[in-house]
Amino acid sequence: MSKHSYASGFLALALMSSSSAIANNNDEDAIKRGKYVMDIGGCVSCHTDKKNKGQHLAGGVALPTPFGTFYTPNITSDEKYGIGAWTTEQFIEAMTQGVAPDGSHYFPAFPYTSYAKMKRQDLIDLKAYLNTVEAVAEPTPNHDVPFPFNIREGMIVWKELFFDDSPFSPDPSKSTMWNRGAYLVNGPSHCVECHTSRNFLGGLDRDNLLAGEPKSPEGEKIPSLLISDGSEFSNWSHADTIFSLQMGMTPKGDFLGGSMGKVVTNTTGKMTEEDLQAIATYLGKPIKKKSAGKRD
Repeated sequence: MSKHSYASGFLALALMSSSSAIANNNDEDAIKRGKYVMDIGGCVSCHTDKKNKGQHLAGGVALPTPFGTFYTPNITSDEKYGIGAWTTEQFIEAMTQGVAPDGSHYFPAFPYTSYAKMKRQDLIDLKAYLNTVEAVAEPTPNHDVPFPFNIREGMIVWKELFFDDSPFSPDPSKSTMWNRGAYLVNGPSHCVECHTSRNFLGGLDRDNLLAGEPKSPEGEKIPSLLISDGSEFSNWSHADTIFSLQMGMTPKGDFLGGSMGKVVTNTTGKMTEEDLQAIATYLGKPIKKKSAGKRD
């Protein structure tokens, strides 16, 4: 072999090693980002049955609704019972269109109605992280939903009536922080799903988004997140909102319990300060600027 051939071979090997290192770094970065996407999406709250000592993200959490009880699926990397055999594209279609790899339609107890607003890269990163989650060979319990609400084909009509699959579109007249908050509340963190009343078919009352739900399926009163209706939240400051989302304590010293307690533990309590500020800003709690010449 000539010196030129040796040099070419060495160069090729070096380039391959470099490309492999870059790919591994990119994978690690994607997994790290995906872990954060999982946190802001609250996946643990719905897909880990802590009440019955279920394994991490193995599903089985009961979700009572007026239409029956749904059970959350296993989203570990198990190829039979989880989503380990899914491609990234199949995962994105499930998250944004509510369609399973076999073509069947998901019931909207799965909030794909909000996940449809998620950025494609966030979904790619989320799948990258979920691929690393330890596989759990745990089948998902069958839904306890009576006829006719158990007919998946009926979701085709439901989607025509209530499903807006348009991606999130930033408002150019608003700040970057406001738009980030809008993305979180209406997309991955899906606050709108619990803090909005539904009609008799389970569609969100889009004329009263975030106005609260007097009686949720679990019997809780879900509060309003509006600042225009005289609710308790309307009197909270920017700092009050962030502290409550971080620590689970209201300005009055009461602790947030029930489903919101889980949200604080698994979601908002893990958010960055910047994202919490963004949510507070979007909800109408702008950061108060100090007056000129005023000292701390």
